[in-house]
Amino acid sequence: MASLSTSAAPLSLLVIFYVTTALFMSSHVVTARYHHHGHRGHHNKKQHKHNSHVSYPPSISPEPSDSPVDIGFYDVRSFGAQGDGIADDTEAFKAAWDAACQVESAVIHVPVGYSFMIQSTIFTGPCQNGLLFQLEGSIMPPDGPESWPSNNSKRQWLVFYRVNELSLQGGGVIDGRGEEWWNLPCKPHKGPNGSTLPGPCDSPIAIRFFMSSNLTVQGIKMKNSPQFNFRFDNCKNVHIESLHITAPAWSPNTDGIHIEQTSNVEIYDSLISNGDDCVSIGAGCYDVDIRNLTCGPGGHGISIGSLGNHNSRACVSNIIVRDSVIKGSDNGVRIKTWQGGYGAVSGVSFLNIHMDNVRNPIIIDQFYCLSKDCSNHTSAVSVSDIEYSSIKGTYDIRNPPMHFACSDTIPCTNITLSDIELLPAQGDLVLDPFCWNAYGGQETLIIPPIFCLLEGNPPAVFARNDLGYCS
Repeated sequence: MASLSTSAAPLSLLVIFYVTTALFMSSHVVTARYHHHGHRGHHNKKQHKHNSHVSYPPSISPEPSDSPVDIGFYDVRSFGAQGDGIADDTEAFKAAWDAACQVESAVIHVPVGYSFMIQSTIFTGPCQNGLLFQLEGSIMPPDGPESWPSNNSKRQWLVFYRVNELSLQGGGVIDGRGEEWWNLPCKPHKGPNGSTLPGPCDSPIAIRFFMSSNLTVQGIKMKNSPQFNFRFDNCKNVHIESLHITAPAWSPNTDGIHIEQTSNVEIYDSLISNGDDCVSIGAGCYDVDIRNLTCGPGGHGISIGSLGNHNSRACVSNIIVRDSVIKGSDNGVRIKTWQGGYGAVSGVSFLNIHMDNVRNPIIIDQFYCLSKDCSNHTSAVSVSDIEYSSIKGTYDIRNPPMHFACSDTIPCTNITLSDIELLPAQGDLVLDPFCWNAYGGQETLIIPPIFCLLEGNPPAVFARNDLGYCS
């Protein structure tokens, strides 16, 4: 029996070896990593494919990597950002941008639960396509003019320059820390009767996109911007969705979204309550679609303009504002131009808009002026082909519900109104609309009735078509 046990020992060891090997091979973990960039807007139909990747561990343990991040995913903390709201995290954000910029479909991650202070910075392209700036935490500038470094621009905070296919999105917060900027002596509310006082007046735009294309801004919360919240200059293919922008009603020049020389713009499903225009559309903009916007309380409504300042050329066309609510604002839907400019506003539609206690629900003002000494000019930006349909609600009786003040020499033409019902927010006094040199008509019965629009076309003496300046 002793000799049988001795001969069986090698066979038992061999069986144990094979069983152990099989168990080891079956315990390997298959891993795969992917990231998702979310909605890119109608202008980017590219689909990102995420293929599973099987990775077996090597037989020898690897050396620790020198890289602080996974390829394609760049957490700003990996570049030294502290996120305590006090430390200067500018260089960490710039380093994360420089690294991500070189990688297609990269993600810059700003994690939740942290507050990052960043100085005035320009994030420069061109970058590889598909860059995602995923904001889940909070970012903020230095707190007011006294904390702003003297060698940094006080006209802008964060600028994205020459980038294509960038998305700025997430559930995070941009805190503009604007109150000390609003209280500079030069601001309109600081002097007597709304006048200004001497002193420095530059205040930074919070987020600016310049000479960029195929942009998405989605889901961001912005509060207390020192000046404009978002500004787009010389951009194309811009999709904006689900923004929540807030500032006090008295905060000066805090336009929610301003666009200039920018085309093919979508602004959807957002709430803006601030101290100036919810959306302002400047010169050189066309193909703009605004839908399901809640504007107010406070602010100046949705504006085209101001246009033509300093005798400048301004062209704006193919603008649609629809399915929106404006409440407690100084204006509803407005077109405003300076005397002395030239160019044209044409092809504008305001459709299905609810007004709630708005001071000037419908207004065209070709005599826009910020002082009392603006001189008269014979030149003006022409306004034509403007449609108002299904605009209903209440107005503040301090002003008439419709106001069409058109240039003495360049009349407004082809203004059409249908299904308008605007009633006083208080009392029973229904004010008559105001018209000056405005041509158009009503296609249905409207409330209040409008009898001041001129019929037909203006006389030949007025027949100057400024559309030629805009072709």
